[in-house]
Amino acid sequence: MIQAIGLTSTPRKELPPAVDNVSFEALSGYVTVLLGAPGAGKTAAVRLMLALQQGRGITYFRGRPLHRIAHPSREVGVLLGDVPGHPARTVRGHLRMLCAAAGVPVQRADDVLDVVGLSSLRDERLGTLSRGMDRRLGLACALLADPHTLVLDDPARGLSVRESRWLHGILRAHALQGGTVLFTTRDPKEAAQTADRVVTLEEGRLVADQEAAAFARTRLRPRVVVRSPYAARLGALLTKEARTARRSVEVVREDGNRLSVYGSSCADVGETAFRHGILVHQLADEIGDMGPLSAADGVPSPPPGDAGSTEENERVEGVPSHKVRSSEPAGLPALPPPVSVRPAPSPLRPLRYELRRAAGVGTGFFTVAAVLATSAVVSVVLACVGHTPQPRLLAAWPRELPLPPAALGAGFLGAIAFGDEFRHPALAADRGTVPRRLGLLTAKLLVAAATALMLAFLTVGCDLEVLYLVHGQELVDVPADWLPLSASWIGLVVGCSWAGVLAAGIFRSTTAGLAAVLAVPVLVVPLVHKVLERATVRTAAGFSARLHELPLMQWPFGGERYLTVAARMIAQPVGGALLLSLTALLGTYLLTTLRSRVR
Repeated sequence: MIQAIGLTSTPRKELPPAVDNVSFEALSGYVTVLLGAPGAGKTAAVRLMLALQQGRGITYFRGRPLHRIAHPSREVGVLLGDVPGHPARTVRGHLRMLCAAAGVPVQRADDVLDVVGLSSLRDERLGTLSRGMDRRLGLACALLADPHTLVLDDPARGLSVRESRWLHGILRAHALQGGTVLFTTRDPKEAAQTADRVVTLEEGRLVADQEAAAFARTRLRPRVVVRSPYAARLGALLTKEARTARRSVEVVREDGNRLSVYGSSCADVGETAFRHGILVHQLADEIGDMGPLSAADGVPSPPPGDAGSTEENERVEGVPSHKVRSSEPAGLPALPPPVSVRPAPSPLRPLRYELRRAAGVGTGFFTVAAVLATSAVVSVVLACVGHTPQPRLLAAWPRELPLPPAALGAGFLGAIAFGDEFRHPALAADRGTVPRRLGLLTAKLLVAAATALMLAFLTVGCDLEVLYLVHGQELVDVPADWLPLSASWIGLVVGCSWAGVLAAGIFRSTTAGLAAVLAVPVLVVPLVHKVLERATVRTAAGFSARLHELPLMQWPFGGERYLTVAARMIAQPVGGALLLSLTALLGTYLLTTLRSRVR
């Protein structure tokens, strides 16, 4: 069950809070609806429950707050708005990526696709899905880890009647298996027809917590819907006859030729129309909304199953109550089979997730191809112009650019490493702290470093081949100081990729990650260069010889050479600036991680 206690959102400036001291319960085995007009605070309440929005209050899921649950995605399945996956990712690839994040077998993706009816679209791109298919995919993401609780924000919005009926059937089937279902809606009729309990919000406050039957009795009432080209005349006749017979009948003229008649029946309205020769196009019974609920109407009724419930609550005004479980309709949609989550998080789990995330779309491959093509063209142009040192020629790095194309490409690939974790509802159950976990950060840094190394070697190799084809052997000789040059090149590309990863994780923005990469040569390097040019700064001449003379340290295989190369790289303005930037970004990332855990 869900117990929400004192949910209060943090107000903005002088505006009232979107949610103000809201408390309610959603029982296991029942469907609970959070009802309210747009702006009533439904979405804010859900985000407060999942700790995705700052505020006060606490929510218990089967007696435990979400941050105390070992596997949050196993406990709570979330659907918030549209599925925010990459438009180029396939439906199956998207779910398999989430399987790696949740620690469930990849076969689970096919199971939930069969349940939601997307098996034939498993190879379709997310950007091509219709509204109904997108909602089905969102529900598949919520069911992926076999959660006990489903929390859905307006899941039927924009769906057809048939799709809405199917969705409500899935939710009912989940509740019948002992799960807890909580979803929001703005439609009172949908709440009365599909829920066991209705919690009504108005302007951020709780105004009612009722059974569906009691809600239908206090909020809804039957009416007769009439469509006629002579609606005005028929309405006047119905009002006159009701006044003559001293009956309480209310006639409401709606858009076009439609009338809503309260306090009458189809038989009485039809007889009146027949006696006066009025043509009727539609005549039907319907459940109408009585408008906003007042606080006086919001006295909580006993929860489902209490002794205070009476038989008259079983069915009120044509709206069925689901209190009697044996009367549930047969033929509900089948749910996916149970799945076992790994008992302990594997160190390879974040790495599997990151590999599926990175390889699931073609952005990385297109970026590598664009970097190679750009580097080849720039290196040829620089060779034709002349006056460019060979190291810069092989890196395709003109002095006019702050970074070579390979470093910019590696920084961009690092900046897009974060994204799905911030937006995806299936990961929202982890309190939005998935990007702050050090295991995931380590996996992203490893994948980013491997990608940057591959890009660095491919760029130099491609430039060598192109220069050899265009200009011959004279420009492709191996430099004598190839070791420090190679170390500097690898350090620059890998450092740029890590700067993009860390900045995107801190600021939750790809643009911020790329800006941090460009800030290293544009802003940090000039500052470091000025510091290194001061007369008070001493040089590190003879560093290698002094290392070799240390009696306590033996350097096999010429290890002092590699330390000398590393020291020389750090002493350079670009190396020092990059190391300083990475240290600051990593410290900030760790600080935000500790702050999120303290909360």
